[in-house]
Amino acid sequence: MTNKISDLMTKIASSEYATTIGRNMHIQMQRVFYTPNGWVGNKDLINHISHIPELREFMGELSRTEVPVAGTINGKFISRRIDRLYVNYDTKKVVILDYKTDMDKKLFFEKYREQLKEYYELLKQIYSGFDIECKILWLNDFTLENII
Repeated sequence: MTNKISDLMTKIASSEYATTIGRNMHIQMQRVFYTPNGWVGNKDLINHISHIPELREFMGELSRTEVPVAGTINGKFISRRIDRLYVNYDTKKVVILDYKTDMDKKLFFEKYREQLKEYYELLKQIYSGFDIECKILWLNDFTLENII
């Protein structure tokens, strides 16, 4: 019985640690932007993400962080918060950028894909006629993955 309690406590502590790390990374990412004068925000994060050219556009003046979105999908009310949303009215392009800190990208991948599908469906109602893309920025290795 002691081993089971110890194992459970270790698992809880590990989960809390991962949640704390994820929350802190999200807070830091909210403060990272690309401006006409260059990158602004946490220097370590900028060092990693500045090497992904596509992110400059998505993290520029047309993007917003922690964007609330709500609506109805298949008769069910859904309310979510998008990590970063890029909207360009000139090109009619919307990009949803979701941050994930998981070390194992496959562990919750289907759950994340479903999450992004919900975002996509909600934004399709708001931005009719726009091209909508959904991407994950994996913060454990700073890779960008197209999902939708």
